[in-house]
Amino acid sequence: MNWFKAVLLTGILGNLFLTPAPAALAAEGGRGESCRRGDRLHIEDLDMSPDPIREGQRVRAWKVRIRFDGRRDCSTDIVVREGGNTAGQVNNFRLRPGVNDIEIPANEGFRMRNREHCFTVQADLDGSRQSVDASRRFCAAQKNVWSMREGDDRR
Repeated sequence: MNWFKAVLLTGILGNLFLTPAPAALAAEGGRGESCRRGDRLHIEDLDMSPDPIREGQRVRAWKVRIRFDGRRDCSTDIVVREGGNTAGQVNNFRLRPGVNDIEIPANEGFRMRNREHCFTVQADLDGSRQSVDASRRFCAAQKNVWSMREGDDRR
């Protein structure tokens, strides 16, 4: 009978150590909550750094200001695109309710080559990449150098 108690006790204690605690699972699930299709995102501004840039010079980073009208934090991938090209991307960025200032590293190979480049911002909502709503177009035009600066831009 002692061997039966020993086996039963070993099984119970082993199960306690091998099964994750419910609190640990809850904390992990809350940390990774992704943004959903119904979440309202709006691009308030898109800039590049440095600005301006010269022919052949590399963009170091994209500065995106996104307003998130949700009531909770959520994680998403954010992509800056120019046509079919990815100009920059950040994965698992945690959006907070309100205005989020995000610095996205530019892709190494991205260069300004045409006279005008227009950019869109996309976010991953429920596993599907969606264009984020913007009230205007974000374009860089070449005069002597490319620039995205506007009169009311932050410096």
